[in-house]
Amino acid sequence: MSEEYSREFSCTDCGLYNCRDHDKHFPPFCVTTNKLEDGEVEAMSALYASDSVDGIIARTSAQIEGRYYCQKTRVEETVLFIKAIGAKKVGIATCIGCINEARTFAKILQKNGIDYVSVACKVGGADKRDMGLAEEDKINKEGKDEVMCNPVLQARVLNRAGTDLNIVIGLCVGHDSLFYKYSEAPVTTLFTKDRVLGHNAVAALYSKYYNRLYT
Repeated sequence: MSEEYSREFSCTDCGLYNCRDHDKHFPPFCVTTNKLEDGEVEAMSALYASDSVDGIIARTSAQIEGRYYCQKTRVEETVLFIKAIGAKKVGIATCIGCINEARTFAKILQKNGIDYVSVACKVGGADKRDMGLAEEDKINKEGKDEVMCNPVLQARVLNRAGTDLNIVIGLCVGHDSLFYKYSEAPVTTLFTKDRVLGHNAVAALYSKYYNRLYT
């Protein structure tokens, strides 16, 4: 049993969802009524209604959700999104372990007339020793070369390519965070990597066999 600790309640503690349904009341700890600044909701509405990139992305995402709810796969929605926002060049930042899936997605883009450039996580070919990683922290612990993932370099390559939208395919936990941080173009994720569950990471939240993670 983990030690008790104090924290503020937030959205995962709520069962009312009045922010979505508008048919109940807001709980005392509600983020909507307690954590927002004056005029912030109105400012966001104005942003999403604007002709800015942010506005175009927000409205396009909502339109695809509304028109194709539970009808299209994420791959199909991604292609629709690319076309709808008018992205001329798309970047693919892929884990090299997911290169086959990335190739398939690239073929789909090509068939749909979408220009793309791809870069795998091992770009640069630098060894993990160069980042100060100890041998015991490598997959191969026999002193052999093991190339590091390089998400910042992936972002730089795609930045120089002038992509309008970047798509993450299976980058490691944390490496994806660095890519998001350094990408100049907006980023969406096609799928997340889970080596144990066949890239279906959410299965660990559904199955009772994984309740050891939180009990």
